[in-house]
Amino acid sequence: MQHERIHFIGIGGIGVSALARFYRSRGFRVSGSDLVRSELTDALRREGMRISIGKHRRSHVPSGTTLVIHTNASQKDNPEIQEAKRRGIPIKTYAEALGSVANEFKGIAIAGAHGKSTTTALAALTLIRGGLDPTVIVGTKLREFTPPAGGSNFRRGHSRYFVYEADEYRASFLNYHPAVAIVTNIDREHLDFYKNIRAIEAAFLKFLTHLKTSGTAILNRDDIRLRKIARALRKTRPDCNIMWFSLRDRSSRALKNALRIPGTHNVSNALAAFTLGRVLHIPKSKILKAIHAYRGSWRRFDYQGAFANAKVFADYAHHPTEIKATLQAAREKFPKSKIWCVFQPHHYERTRGLYPDFVKAFDGCDRLILLDIYEVAGRERTLGRRGAGLAQKHGEITSKLLARAISRRGISAEYLKATELKTHLSRHLKHGDVLLMMGAGTIWDMTKQLLKARF
Repeated sequence: MQHERIHFIGIGGIGVSALARFYRSRGFRVSGSDLVRSELTDALRREGMRISIGKHRRSHVPSGTTLVIHTNASQKDNPEIQEAKRRGIPIKTYAEALGSVANEFKGIAIAGAHGKSTTTALAALTLIRGGLDPTVIVGTKLREFTPPAGGSNFRRGHSRYFVYEADEYRASFLNYHPAVAIVTNIDREHLDFYKNIRAIEAAFLKFLTHLKTSGTAILNRDDIRLRKIARALRKTRPDCNIMWFSLRDRSSRALKNALRIPGTHNVSNALAAFTLGRVLHIPKSKILKAIHAYRGSWRRFDYQGAFANAKVFADYAHHPTEIKATLQAAREKFPKSKIWCVFQPHHYERTRGLYPDFVKAFDGCDRLILLDIYEVAGRERTLGRRGAGLAQKHGEITSKLLARAISRRGISAEYLKATELKTHLSRHLKHGDVLLMMGAGTIWDMTKQLLKARF
């Protein structure tokens, strides 16, 4: 396959970059483009991929390209997509391409509104410890997957097993037909696409009906929506097996003791991986060793260092349910510390659609700082860049308005501009405090810049 070349549009995305690594591991020549440089694009370049950064251009698509794969965020008028059409090059979305790859294996797909990456990581480590040698695509970087240094979102195995995340955004997971599907939970998420919870439930049910003949669904019994979906699944796919996991299971205590990461939500994630291990006949002792070996993922309660004598953690939480879980985990790990949270809301539509939930999400912290809402390119369908500005002007949806609403609940909450953050924190953080830098936007880069400062 050395003569075949694949070009990825949006190669800096966590999923797309993992798929690019998969193809390169198979001998394909890989190129890609992204609007901004990141540590992911830098790593891909070091691994020998041709990476173009900046405005999308027709010239970014190399001669000899045999397939173009693009993210869901790519618009139809993207110059690189248009160039591929002009040349007659086949074009696939990331989900379509991943679905094609997964069909070559005995696929194990991990879906759910929250906990996908951690559960995928735990599932993968369980299979590795069990000697099943899976290929893995995960939506985070794992320290256990090296090289490259700092971890990877891809592992090449040499067996028939393929473990991967199945994202529900824009119904991407309907491209997959796994042998085993884990669903961690269902929640009101991606409402810009689904509009309501009924549509989300319908999509998850349809995903589960895509299981291969006599496939296995591993579901969270603690989730009322999944219990409802299971009843429908039994009627539509009676050939499929349904396996349950729950925090009430006897194995919960052993898993909590084995886990090195805090939070009840992570015990639930571990239970999903544990159930998968038992389905695949992996001994309990090996599953517990795999779970104990897990050191946590990139940007999931990820310790970064100290700033102004406070411990700094980066966390990807950007949904109210995730925020609550992360704050609960922080309180569990640091019961005597003052918990600070700096949160950058992600996506105007999400912030507006879940506004009442965001107001109640931060009860677990002592001090809250809200930064401006991060506008997601290609996803602000209702507001758009101009609409977002109007919303801020008229107070329809702003971080300042959210901070006021949270303050009325008795939480110390304030709005700051990003340029004010470093000075404010250096003045008010004290020894022993814990600082959570939380969100899915540019707050990761802010965190790195913050830790470069010396106070």
